Amino acid sequence: MTKSKLFLSLLAAGAVVSTASAQSLKDAQAAIDAEQYDKAKGILQNLVTKKPKDGLNYFYLGQVYLVNDKLDSAALAFNNGLTNAPKEALNTVGLGIVDLEKNNASSAEQKFTQAASALGKKDYLPLYYIGKAYVEAPKPDYAKAVDYLSQAKSKNPKDALVPVSLGDAYLGLGENSQSYISYRDALNIDPNLVKAKVQQALITRRAFAFDAALESYNSIATEYPTYGPVYREIAETELQIAKRLPDNTDEQKAAYEAQVAKAVGSYKKYLEVTGDKSSDALVRYADFLVFGQKYDELKTVALQLENVPGVDAKVYRYLGLISINQDKDAAKAVGYFDKLFAGAEENRLIEFDYLFGGFANIEAGDKAKGLNYLGKALEMNAELINEVDGYGRNAFNAQNFEAAAAIFNVPAQQKDKPWYYEANFLVGDASFRAGNKKKEAGEDATKEFNDAIKALDVVINSTDSAAADYKVNAMYIKGYSNYGLDVIDPEKPELHKGLYIADFNNLAKFLTDKQSAGAQLTEDEIVKLTDVYNVVGYSYILKEDYKAAAELFKKAVALTPTDEVATQYLEALKDVI
Repeated sequence: MTKSKLFLSLLAAGAVVSTASAQSLKDAQAAIDAEQYDKAKGILQNLVTKKPKDGLNYFYLGQVYLVNDKLDSAALAFNNGLTNAPKEALNTVGLGIVDLEKNNASSAEQKFTQAASALGKKDYLPLYYIGKAYVEAPKPDYAKAVDYLSQAKSKNPKDALVPVSLGDAYLGLGENSQSYISYRDALNIDPNLVKAKVQQALITRRAFAFDAALESYNSIATEYPTYGPVYREIAETELQIAKRLPDNTDEQKAAYEAQVAKAVGSYKKYLEVTGDKSSDALVRYADFLVFGQKYDELKTVALQLENVPGVDAKVYRYLGLISINQDKDAAKAVGYFDKLFAGAEENRLIEFDYLFGGFANIEAGDKAKGLNYLGKALEMNAELINEVDGYGRNAFNAQNFEAAAAIFNVPAQQKDKPWYYEANFLVGDASFRAGNKKKEAGEDATKEFNDAIKALDVVINSTDSAAADYKVNAMYIKGYSNYGLDVIDPEKPELHKGLYIADFNNLAKFLTDKQSAGAQLTEDEIVKLTDVYNVVGYSYILKEDYKAAAELFKKAVALTPTDEVATQYLEALKDVI
């Protein structure tokens, strides 16, 4: 899974927050640190009303909006801050962070440079938040983060949150030792800074030592049971464990589901400890469920959100995912994804939107739109090829062969990938079966059979060893694809073109050459070669060349003495040969 906002906390977490009512900026910051975002928002909205000339209140209110992915609201807060307190550089930084979130790095850099250009000797917070922004951006720049955070540290070596963010930046650069030192420096300044302890465990998690990371997180949770963010870290770690479990057998799938359920339970504990029951908190929870692909729970949450006034457009993501994955209603899913794409800014869309939006459109019949979405999903995260393959196989197994062919066509275009030949074979197989369904229904299947032939030729004509495993099946299905394009009617033998004969003769030569080389045919190859002899033999009957037909039927019986087709034809031909 690529790094997403789901796994990032936009503000450093520190001291445990009292449950008592609080109305100061310090209390709002503490609520933010403990990820009690709804509480912090309430305090800050009250403060900007009571103290409209205090620019810091607007900046931290904007931070809460950023956590909840509400970029327009964040920008409004920062602009209001600049209007009411023009000298507060942090709000210029805030607008730069909005630019970063929108992937406008050049505009962000201009604002950061402006904010940092007129700072006093000890004014370090703008530098700190600029550095932090580069760590947590959709496209992080850890080197710039280290630069700004180092400047902030030199101006104020006593703020423990600065080395915490430095540790995050070094962690992003893969410099784990330097990261650990930075977190240790933070704890030397403030031994009770829980955020630093949590981030130390993140080093272990990034090294895929999940059990050790969980041990550390659980130890922190025992020592600081009211510190909510640690439960989110536990949930995310448990989810990462689930994502690395195999799910091929029923037993493996049960283990996977149990691990995901465990992660969901930990996230619920996080919500319970933070006490945030807002729709924004539910949206963040739904995001977690999306990455966990826990669609039954997601449905419960999405239905709660659907009718909330002014709810985030992401609710259509959840409803679309439920429709395609749980309700199996592709047309309904397309409607929801269309609303999502229309209502959410492009920078807020994730790879799953394009992935499942692509599947939905293909199943609903709009292949061009669906394939375009799948292409975008893979551009964002190449590892989703496994999801594409799995969904294609599901469509194939459900006999939705047209959809399967369209989906397999995505990896079938990636010539430099190890799955290239397998994907082309699957396109050919699915297209052939789609053609058969159409032909049986009395519809024109010319396109489907030709699509099959084109894809199968990629395998058949290749000398690459990677294509070898699929070659026999590809030759066999290509033969039957041409058979589907031909006219096989004993009442109209003059219409028979023999389009498939060369394919089947090539397959027969390929397999008999294998025998001649001393290799034994597999059981499947014997079945195929027997069938080839029978089908080509029948083509000679259509030409009334009964002697040639009988020779092939005899070869079929020699291979498979119990073959009824060949023995019956030989019995029928005995009086004419």
